[in-house]
Amino acid sequence: MDARDVILRPIITEASMYAMDDKKYTFEVNVRAKKTHIKKSVEELFDVKVDKVNVINTAPKPKRMGRYEGHTKKRKKAIVTLSADSNDIALFGDEE
Repeated sequence: MDARDVILRPIITEASMYAMDDKKYTFEVNVRAKKTHIKKSVEELFDVKVDKVNVINTAPKPKRMGRYEGHTKKRKKAIVTLSADSNDIALFGDEE
């Protein structure tokens, strides 16, 4: 898998923004990606040193819209902890 196929998008929530102060970044990743793939992809894309990767699998939930039933898609989230001497990841472009 290519590095851009592994990391799909950053997850921006209030909790994830507070975690960025501790150098923890949350990403939505490919459901087939392993921890080693995620670590190599983040290091390659953002030029940082990854210390630890935690992975959360989110099961699909049943949803209804009127009489039609379906499910949300299955997702995988990764919380990536950077090393203390690593640079920060600029998710919003140039931060001054």
